[in-house]
Amino acid sequence: MSTVPAPRTVRAATAGALAAAAVLGPAVPAAAAPAETERPLLIGHRGAAGTAPENTVPAFRDARAAGADYLEVDVQLSADGVPFLFHDDTPARTTDVEEVFPGREDDPVTSFTWAELQRLDAGSAFGERWAGERIPHLDDAAEVATVNTGVYIEIKSPRNSPGIEQVVAGALAEDPRWARLLEAGKVTVIGFDEASNRTFAGLAPDVPLQQLSGTVPDAATLARWSQVVDSVGTNYRALDAADVDRTRAAGLDLGVYTVNSPEAVRHVLDLGVDMVTGDFPVQTDRLLDGLDPVPGDHGVGIAGAVNDAPGDDLRPEGGEHVVLANTGPRSVDVSGWTIRDAAYNVLTVGEGYVLAPGEQLRVHTGPGTDGPDAWFNDRTSAVLNNGGDSVALWTDEDRLQDVFAN
Repeated sequence: MSTVPAPRTVRAATAGALAAAAVLGPAVPAAAAPAETERPLLIGHRGAAGTAPENTVPAFRDARAAGADYLEVDVQLSADGVPFLFHDDTPARTTDVEEVFPGREDDPVTSFTWAELQRLDAGSAFGERWAGERIPHLDDAAEVATVNTGVYIEIKSPRNSPGIEQVVAGALAEDPRWARLLEAGKVTVIGFDEASNRTFAGLAPDVPLQQLSGTVPDAATLARWSQVVDSVGTNYRALDAADVDRTRAAGLDLGVYTVNSPEAVRHVLDLGVDMVTGDFPVQTDRLLDGLDPVPGDHGVGIAGAVNDAPGDDLRPEGGEHVVLANTGPRSVDVSGWTIRDAAYNVLTVGEGYVLAPGEQLRVHTGPGTDGPDAWFNDRTSAVLNNGGDSVALWTDEDRLQDVFAN
């Protein structure tokens, strides 16, 4: 097995860093954080999925500009065997497939040929400024990557792309762009499917490999994995110190996903993980450097999110909503501001809402009677996903203000 690059050591959680991060969440006492800690490797999730359309070249460039150590991509095979970068099993959520190929929106994305995939707009669903962005080829990631910002390649849903392990291994072995990155130690292959990981390890034993898992398994499973992979990647939400210790005892490094809020970043720093994957690498990098993650914000942030009610509960008095709060010194007009989750769902604030210092506004998904402290989007079903992880707040000028996770 190859060795995963060692994390850099910097002063990452001083009192100054915590104070700067307070604009995005409750302050944490300086004494609660170590004076010095190892800075984890920073991986941009699907490029930088919080600030540009996921798995597109603009998202890759955002991750590179952020100073991320790696950008992460999801690779699948088209119907004619071309490796392309896309996360979902179908094209419905992130493309205009309904317009281009009516009736095929729920077909497997791997049932489309490469030429068909290139007819889809993969940018507009995130925002009109990205209209016309195309689904990238695997090699587009290598074009954007550098010896400073490498690539994590997730082999996505290998059951839908038979032979994908060989295609990826072949590209890494034969393409000089990938060879340059491999020589610099800037390529890691990752995946949830253990059998697929074993297949890839047999084809490319010198390429670092990571086993993804929703939770850290028992010691016996980790020992089995350690014969094939170099590291484990897991959801940060359920992670605890015992999980970290068990992974270390197996001789494996540990990464976490998808870590977006400053509070979540501080949590995984305290646990001592080796890699942090998130949708907002620019903001996380600034936080790790002791800087304000969102400089020049207006003082309005997300104070809470309620989206775990039973079913599609949209009751006006409760149900799904996001709470905005003005903790700054001046009134802020939040008319037209938007709240976006990781699945491209968007809530909008109506006209005429000005938050004075200390005031809050509930932004509801469903129907109801608008009032001074509540705005209703009049939708017929709940939309926010992942228990609120994560929800981002944007101004009417499309400027990021806050990132929140439950």
